[in-house]
Amino acid sequence: MSEGPKTPEQITDRLFATERKPEDFRFDASVARVFPDMIRRSVPGYTTIIPMIEVITEQYAQPDSHCYDLGCSLGASTLAMRHGIRHDDCRLFGVDNSDAMIERCEHYVALDDSSVPVTLRCEDILTTELSNASVTTLNFTLQFVPPERRTELLTRIASATRPGGVLILSEKIRFESDEEQDIQTRLHHEFKRANGYSDLEISQKRTAIEQVLIPETLAAHRERLLSAGFERVVLWYQCFNFVSMLAIKAD
Repeated sequence: MSEGPKTPEQITDRLFATERKPEDFRFDASVARVFPDMIRRSVPGYTTIIPMIEVITEQYAQPDSHCYDLGCSLGASTLAMRHGIRHDDCRLFGVDNSDAMIERCEHYVALDDSSVPVTLRCEDILTTELSNASVTTLNFTLQFVPPERRTELLTRIASATRPGGVLILSEKIRFESDEEQDIQTRLHHEFKRANGYSDLEISQKRTAIEQVLIPETLAAHRERLLSAGFERVVLWYQCFNFVSMLAIKAD
């Protein structure tokens, strides 16, 4: 594994530190500015998942194929994929519908020392062109897609994936049991407190995000991935209510 991409500068996330009018969470310029700190302190295991995306990409990226990071935000997983690609004829695409995210992502791609070319698109991942894919990443992205559009997106990805190709899907999930859900939610909140978030920040962020981030069960994800056209679904990572799966297209 390489030394990996350079880490974006860490600007402390204080977006929810004071009382504010309730509104839905948006990936705007204010979020883009603090996003590296926000996601590191909010998502258990994120700093493990990113370098493992490089490892998985190295194993599955095929010659003369396309690799996609859908919902690339600032490009952490894009750059991890970039460092995992070992074929000169691979093409890598990062796609996000936030102008602010793409603008900062361009900056980090320019700073990175890999020679693999990266094309960034400010587009809706539901309509962006997909073809000849060997590795696609949805790193905590599908959860923001309306539930009624998720099968459509995954079917498009599966149809565009070459035999032996994969989808890396990382998601926040919910649990079948209310008791387990309560335990995992409590542990997640303790993780945030351990990273310096106050009860006010945790509460306000949860209120802002609960209408736009719709989690599903692990079983629901597996069933949808298989029905979309992938042959196998492997759970390769879990920390509390955050998981990452590998969906594999049949050879």
